[in-house]
Amino acid sequence: MIKTILPLAALTLSACATTPPPFDDDGDPRVIDPAAQACDADAAQGLIGTMASSEVGARLLELTGARTLRWAPPRAALTMDYRSDRLTVYYDDDLRIERITCG
Repeated sequence: MIKTILPLAALTLSACATTPPPFDDDGDPRVIDPAAQACDADAAQGLIGTMASSEVGARLLELTGARTLRWAPPRAALTMDYRSDRLTVYYDDDLRIERITCG
């Protein structure tokens, strides 16, 4: 019984391990500038009131510099974690964009 449990415990713990940072060509750890990943929602405020679509989503990513886009449908539960590289776009039942924020 113990012979079965120990490998499963090791496998479970290995899932919690962190991965090392990526390395550049010289073998040095890459330093990622947090400012380069930051989102700026101010440039996208002119799209409030437009219809939500994949084309608009792509344009929002271009305008804001965000790396990820999160659509927030009406009455949906969203995580409260803050990510400086994420753009959140709230829309109503008619798919009209109501609010655009970073985080």
